Amino acid sequence: MAKRLFGTDGIRGVAGERPLDRQTVHAFGAALGEMARHLDADPAVVIGMDTRESGPWLAEEVAGGLAESGVKVRFAGVITTPGVAYLSRTLPFVAGVMISASHNPYRDNGLKVLSHTGYKLPDEQEHELEQAIFARLEGGVKPGGVPLAVEVGLDQAYTGYLASTLSQSLEGLTLVVDCANGAASHLAPELFKQLGARVYAIGCSPTGRNINHACGSLHVDLLRQTVLAESADLGVAFDGDADRAIFVSRSGKIVDGDGVLLVASRHLLVRERLGDPNAKPSVVATVMSNLGLERALAKVGIDLVRAPVGDKYVLEEMLRRGARLGGEQSGHVIFHDYATTGDGLLTAVRVLEIMRESGQGLDDLTAGLKIYPQRLLNVAVRERKPLDELPEVAAEIQAATEAFGDAGRVLVRFSGTEPLARVMVEGPEMAQVDEFATRIAGAIQRALGAHG
Repeated sequence: MAKRLFGTDGIRGVAGERPLDRQTVHAFGAALGEMARHLDADPAVVIGMDTRESGPWLAEEVAGGLAESGVKVRFAGVITTPGVAYLSRTLPFVAGVMISASHNPYRDNGLKVLSHTGYKLPDEQEHELEQAIFARLEGGVKPGGVPLAVEVGLDQAYTGYLASTLSQSLEGLTLVVDCANGAASHLAPELFKQLGARVYAIGCSPTGRNINHACGSLHVDLLRQTVLAESADLGVAFDGDADRAIFVSRSGKIVDGDGVLLVASRHLLVRERLGDPNAKPSVVATVMSNLGLERALAKVGIDLVRAPVGDKYVLEEMLRRGARLGGEQSGHVIFHDYATTGDGLLTAVRVLEIMRESGQGLDDLTAGLKIYPQRLLNVAVRERKPLDELPEVAAEIQAATEAFGDAGRVLVRFSGTEPLARVMVEGPEMAQVDEFATRIAGAIQRALGAHG
């Protein structure tokens, strides 16, 4: 059955408007608390948030709902999504709640649930939680938040774990970190300084309204300029909740999640840590990953397995196959030996570790990765319909697919978090890619385009 509240990454919307109005958020907390009480006689839930101005009142409203159901709340304050996942699985919490809209603008926010295992809830449990929320709303909800005080040390437990995974110092390396004025603003600079690197920090002055604004993983121009100006060894940009990372090499080359998957998979392959030694090595990515990654991996005997977009679906495929590495082009990378989710800080630690062990920078480590020209266009839509019910759209997709053959790819899908159709076209020549992407997007706009 289709979900009505949860998208590919939790419940998202404009803070203060449904489904992130006070009644629904309170009902969410109460419903989650009811679920928690079925799992533990004396349950506790940890709550974390990014730096959006709406985070505190949303956290208090969730806590109010949890308290109504008799669940204890511990508040980690500003922390990353993978930080909440780590706390959920290593401390006596039935679940964790992260309040964040990731890379979205500050007016948006979201509710993500992490189970005691550290994994995001499977679709079936999200559906059950939805039904419980709707049942409470139908019965009438009286919102009311609970004042929260940050528990000192929870965030340090997480960064301390990250530091413990690196056996060598980063002394002598110069690193630029762009924290998107988000959840990693305090954590990332301190972590990398602790590990011995010289750190230049940008995007680390959150105001509540500047998260992801002209900074972070979606806007790497300033990061690139700073890396070049400071002759840094590496630059890394996180998004608002720091579960993804995009890198800039010493020469200014931008390296996304596909590049990281190539670098990390080669490293793990040599060390026989990529998966079952009796099976062909594989890495899980998504339908968005570049054809160049697939071909570069094939050259070293690694299969690229594609999952639907969303790091939870990447993880599900990893678990099915016993794969140890997976991720998304957007920068979510899952190192399953260390974490249950994509983690930007952990990804940066692993990349720096590989650089240290190999004596090479990202320019050398990503050599040989040919990125096929790719165009991604977003079309605002008023509704979602199966594409095969839209004759003009289907015809344009078929024309592009036949023109490219095995030398390109066409992917059209609806966003799981926004009212958008996403058109991705990939092929050997940029002009041809642009032409087909524009034609397909135009057909969607005519068929489903949002008014106004």
